[in-house]
Amino acid sequence: MTIRIAPTAKISKLADIEDSVRGSLIIIGDNSVVDSFVKFKPAGGAGDVVIGARTVINSGCVLYTGNGIAIGNDVSIAANCTFAPVNHAFKRKDTLIREQRFGPGKGGIIVEDDVWIGAGSVLLDGAVLRKGCVIGAMSLVRGEVPAYTIQVGNPLREIGKRT
Repeated sequence: MTIRIAPTAKISKLADIEDSVRGSLIIIGDNSVVDSFVKFKPAGGAGDVVIGARTVINSGCVLYTGNGIAIGNDVSIAANCTFAPVNHAFKRKDTLIREQRFGPGKGGIIVEDDVWIGAGSVLLDGAVLRKGCVIGAMSLVRGEVPAYTIQVGNPLREIGKRT
């Protein structure tokens, strides 16, 4: 079994955590909460998903294992967010896209401690959210977000800092 859930974590009976056939680990830390209709999907690579302590993942979120996801402690993830640390290959026109599989990774997704991710946000492979940052609802994150900044939109832009 490649799913490890801390005994103090609270996982909704309506969450769907698939076990990996490639050996990817899914680890959920102490006192973390995974709400209803959250989906963990081992797909697109052999990366692990590691979630720290006291992190909350609200309903409707989807986390693909892809090239890996590391989420720190005390992170708040609002409803309907997507974590997609994977890249599809698509350049060859003589081959169907679905047959081209996946492209090279960009390092997975890293979310440091004390981060808030607003509803409907999408994090792509290579996203790094530094400590204490805030991501506004419906934002697209593709690169590094500096610590304690408040960022929104697509393209992502800084609108302030936590003081």
